[in-house]
Amino acid sequence: MKLRFWGTRGSIATPGPATVRFGGNTSCVELVTNAGQRFIFDCGTGARLLGMHMMAHAPKPIEATILISHTHWDHIQGFPFFAPVFVPGGHITLCGPSGTYNSLPDTLSGQMEYTYFPVKLGDLGARIEYKELPEGENELGGVRILTQRLNHPAVALGFRVEADGVSVMYVCDHEPYWESLWRSDAPPGKLSSILHAGDRRHAEFLQNADVVIHDAQYTPSEYPAKKNWGHSTYSYVTQIAAAANVKRLFLTHHDPTHDDEFLIGLEEQARAIAHAAGSPMRVSCAWEGYEETFEGDGSGRARPDRLGTTVPLDDRPRRILIVDDDEDLRILARKTLAGGSNVILEAASGKEAMQMIQSEKPDLVVLDLLMPAPDGFDVLRWMRKDVQSEAPVLVLTAQGDEDSIRTCFELGATDYLVKPFTAPQLDVRVRSSLARAKL
Repeated sequence: MKLRFWGTRGSIATPGPATVRFGGNTSCVELVTNAGQRFIFDCGTGARLLGMHMMAHAPKPIEATILISHTHWDHIQGFPFFAPVFVPGGHITLCGPSGTYNSLPDTLSGQMEYTYFPVKLGDLGARIEYKELPEGENELGGVRILTQRLNHPAVALGFRVEADGVSVMYVCDHEPYWESLWRSDAPPGKLSSILHAGDRRHAEFLQNADVVIHDAQYTPSEYPAKKNWGHSTYSYVTQIAAAANVKRLFLTHHDPTHDDEFLIGLEEQARAIAHAAGSPMRVSCAWEGYEETFEGDGSGRARPDRLGTTVPLDDRPRRILIVDDDEDLRILARKTLAGGSNVILEAASGKEAMQMIQSEKPDLVVLDLLMPAPDGFDVLRWMRKDVQSEAPVLVLTAQGDEDSIRTCFELGATDYLVKPFTAPQLDVRVRSSLARAKL
């Protein structure tokens, strides 16, 4: 399997003398199997160069599968300049995450509206086939592709492509679920020692992969000012990849302010983290134009039963119960989650929540912890043990201590989010929890 980077930059393209080594184009990665199947991860500005290369060298008629992680502009802005979409007879399969408010063709059509671009989406010459991918196991052109939702302000997917005995992953964009990766009462470096269930699930998705291409936009010192923007630090990525027994790690989605000299130093620090963890993993900052061929024995094949398979959310109304004794918080959460066809229910106390859970049977509960007895811990314990409710529970609390988060996950919480939060962050976490529910 052959891998090549056509764009490695995040947020905005940064061409110029200070970005020559690692490149200035936004995200685009090409993967070609031994059988000639071509997969393209994201369509940032690097897609223009890839398209020109394919026009000159790819078999005709041109066929390719484009896997869009999410539709933030830096991941789709190269699509209108991807030359193969203009050629009659070609076939492009365009895949994006399911469960978004706007479909993939609607989003691309907006980008190619006459105000912004001279050619409409419907006027392209190639046959464009659209597919929305749920989280779980998918098959495209005979190739097994595993997907998992990422922690990002927009609905985003990470991809794991398994072919030719090799597993190659593209994970962009993703933010840690919790600032501290490891439990304080367990040795760091093991999957079982990861504190937040979301981070542990992410590590399990990466487990034993031959190649991981992962967003690592920030340094640890930069991250506090950029929290909730949906990106990782190189230290988080390197630690979690080492714990997951990844063999080859490429750090990508480089920040526009990080020039070549800065990225060389970042790369050295990431390698030192891997070495300190006792990991033989090879670590590099991804650079534009780099190409490598990988061969494997299939040992990196993932088990879908461990990842969990979901189905796309249908259009039926979702009943979401918000439990909090703070009326202002309930109002904010209600405004955030009232989009689409959601039915929002509210409870101002744990006792009221218990009554509504039994009578209304909500599809998801957003649960505060700090309330007069019965508090959120009591409600969660009651849900899982007494009434055996399987409805997902997103804990939304001001409690940011380790004991609280450990207790909630031990009691059966689905996710844990600390106040203050952003509206997109809450919306995506709720939608991700619903997508994994047994509906």
